[in-house]
Parts: sequence; C-alpha cells; structure tokens
Amino acid sequence: MSWLQAFGAGVEAFLAHLGLYASFLGRTIKRMGSRPWYGSLILQQAEMVGVQSLPVVLLTALFTGMVLALQSYIAFHRFGAESMVAVVVSLSMLRELGPVLVGLMVSGRVGASFAAELGTMRVSEQIDALWTLSTDPVRYLILPRLLAATLMLPLLVIVADMIGITGGYVISVLMLHQNPSVYIDKTTLYLQLNDFYSGIIKAGFFGMLIGLIGCTEGFHCRGGAAGVGRATTRAVVIASMSILVSDYFLTAWMFG
Repeated sequence: MSWLQAFGAGVEAFLAHLGLYASFLGRTIKRMGSRPWYGSLILQQAEMVGVQSLPVVLLTALFTGMVLALQSYIAFHRFGAESMVAVVVSLSMLRELGPVLVGLMVSGRVGASFAAELGTMRVSEQIDALWTLSTDPVRYLILPRLLAATLMLPLLVIVADMIGITGGYVISVLMLHQNPSVYIDKTTLYLQLNDFYSGIIKAGFFGMLIGLIGCTEGFHCRGGAAGVGRATTRAVVIASMSILVSDYFLTAWMFG
C-alpha cells in the first residue's frame, strides 16, 4: 500500500497548492476595489513586463513565422497548394503560436523575476517589515505585478502576431518567390475577428497565470537562498505547464 499512500500524498499536496493559488488570487482581487492603487508601481511593473520583454518576444515571433512559412511551403509544395502558406502562418500565429510562445518566453523571464524578487524579500524579512509600516504587502507588491502581467501580455501578443506574419511574408515572397499580392489576399481572406480575439483572450489568461504563480511562489518562499532558487524554478516550470494545459481547454471552449 506504500505506492497508494505516496499517490494520495501527492494528490493532497497538489490540491493544497492549487488552493493556495486560488486563495492568493482571491486576496489580490479583493484589494482592487479600494485604494491605494499604487499607480506608479503598476506602470513600473508594466514597463518591466512589456517593454523589457520586447526583444525576446520579437526575435521569437520573427523566426517562428519564418520557419512556419518554410515548413508549410515544403509540405504544401507536394500537393501544389503553395498559396495556402499564408493561411497557415496567419491562423497559427493568431490562434496558437503567438499567445503560447509569448507566454512561455515571458514566464521564463517575468515569472522567474517575480519569484526571485519576492522570495528574496521574504527570506530577508522585508515583507514582514511592510506590515510594521502599516503597508499591505499584497496590495503593494502583488497587485501591481499581477495587473501588469495580465494587461501587458495581450499587447505583446499583438506585436508578436504582426512580426510573425511579417516574417512569413518575407520568407514566402523573397525566398520562395511567391506572389506578394496572393499572400496578402490569402492572409486577409480566411482570417476572422474571432481568430484575433481568441489569441488576445488566451494572452490575458496566460499573463494572469504567470503573475499569479510567480508572485505566489515568491511570496510564500521559505528556506533562505536555496528556497529562493527552488521557488524560482517552480514558478517557471508550473507557469509553463499551466500555459500548455490551459491552452487546450481554452481552445476547446472557444472552437469546440
């Protein structure tokens, strides 16, 4: 029965961790309805999440669009359907690759940063010191980060979608010698507003997950410097897995 006990302990730990995330999210949302809102901190975190993530997001989106166009052309060339490359690139970027890849990149950068910053503040007792100064740590530290991640990720995805589609256009027209007018016509002909909105909704949800998981792991960090390292690792791994798992359920809900 030892394996059953171990399985039960694992399920119990998972549910307890899930409850911790839900409770922490509820505490943070509860603070949104009252002041102070620390607008300057929200803008500061938005700059860190959005502007400072642009280089890695642009590079990822550009080469994703380029390699997607190249691989699609190779496959469609066997059936004489090269004109469909534009459809595959645009739909893939808007619906899936844009929000998912941006979410994964940002989780590795921003989620780790949130966990490391808050974890360091926890083990050095800076968070406890905020209580002595009559400052709510959740409102002062967590709320700006959660709002910044939730609001900035959709903007990053919009930029990534444009860059990815542009990268596919460059490869298709300049390297594969497709007709530029046909590429643009195919891109716009089969796209619908629902394709765009679905990616934006996913991006907002992924941003909330990244902010929530990174902040929760850092805020409840224990064990000194080693604990900060473990919290940072957990934040990145759990956020990345949550993005991939939730992407399936969001896609099934939107297009099922």
